[in-house]
Amino acid sequence: MSRPIPRTVTIEARAKLNLGLAVGPRRADGFHDLVTVFQSVTLADTLTARRSARGFTLSVRHENAALRGRLPARARRLVPAGPGNLVLRAARLVARELALPGGARFTLAKRIPAQAGMGGGSADAAAAITALLALHGRSLSRAQRMRYALQLGSDVPFAFTGGTALGTGRGEVLSRLRLVSPLRAIVAVPAWQVSTPEAFRRHDAARNGLTHWKHNLRFAGTVGRQRVEALTLIRRGNRFEQLLGQHRHDFDALCARLRAAGLLEPRLTGSGSAVFAIVPRGASVREIVGRFSGGEPLYEVRSAGRGLRLRIQAPTTRPRNGNRAGAPTSGARRGRRTRAS
Repeated sequence: MSRPIPRTVTIEARAKLNLGLAVGPRRADGFHDLVTVFQSVTLADTLTARRSARGFTLSVRHENAALRGRLPARARRLVPAGPGNLVLRAARLVARELALPGGARFTLAKRIPAQAGMGGGSADAAAAITALLALHGRSLSRAQRMRYALQLGSDVPFAFTGGTALGTGRGEVLSRLRLVSPLRAIVAVPAWQVSTPEAFRRHDAARNGLTHWKHNLRFAGTVGRQRVEALTLIRRGNRFEQLLGQHRHDFDALCARLRAAGLLEPRLTGSGSAVFAIVPRGASVREIVGRFSGGEPLYEVRSAGRGLRLRIQAPTTRPRNGNRAGAPTSGARRGRRTRAS
């Protein structure tokens, strides 16, 4: 039988939140041990990939997905469209390693705030690899996928799978979890930025930085595959909240305003600067947003069961027994779409 080969694929690449994050000692490889719970959410970038004869190109289009407000224009400059973008780095890495012929034209609709601790770049990298493999009818073993992912970033392994997962090691050792009930949250993105390398340096310099690390290791060893409650996880805290330096007052003030609007347990995600807070069951998001005082863009997110959602468009077929490439054969479908949530 002929195997469908798509001309174009589209992938929804979802953001993540950290429902608690503990940082351990610096390792010999320069990374830090972590204990965190990752959670995919419905805010997503959209990556479209089209086959081309040679080379890789990327066009970035910024779209405002906020319920209220918008990111400043300078935020767009945080997303490179050139070789530094993780989409192109990921595509070139996999094409080189697998000796894939030809190239691809990528178009990225960017909605996830950049450098905010929401894993947008990592999600885009995972989407690029998935798209390129789909364009060539190829697949990767779990070991191959992990090897490529870790060359691109510590959050990329989770971006491939998504859902709810305990992350240990540098974040790449993943154990799937299940939420007791779905999560709804509001994410606020302040104008101030957080330097992740500087936050880790502050962690290493702090005398009490590892006081609770053994406690977090015990938690990682017992949480297993049980169903978990988001609020319980969030209350474990995020180590990076203690390492904000001059922005600590701004963070505390933002948390106070989120609570005053009716939200629960504001927390930093990743190393920041985005802050999320839980929508109480039965509460009106519209009323909460209306009560919020401040100019930060606000995003509504819900928990999602996966990190990527693939849509295949306009497949062709590989020629076999004299068939012309692209000519329909019995049983071949002209297109397949899956609903993207």
